[in-house]
Amino acid sequence: MDYQKIDTALAAALDDVQDPEKRALTVFIHTAHAPSTAEAAILKRLGVRGDTGARQVFTATLSPHAIAELSDQPWVRYLQLSRKLRLLNDEQPRT
Repeated sequence: MDYQKIDTALAAALDDVQDPEKRALTVFIHTAHAPSTAEAAILKRLGVRGDTGARQVFTATLSPHAIAELSDQPWVRYLQLSRKLRLLNDEQPRT
């Protein structure tokens, strides 16, 4: 696994997953260029859905094993853990 391509939050989350084959982490996959046919086939096999066309950022729910495989690909630039966002004006109830 190429940890230089993995953000800190994803690296920490990888340590918490018990089954390396279970698709448990939603990640953004940043590529160096739009994927070729062979590269698109790898993305689809690992869980990327939809058109891979001219895009360079993809979202998928991946297993730690799949993340390791992608991080070793020379055309993958960066893997980032997806986080749930909340609205800025969304106030949390105070107790």
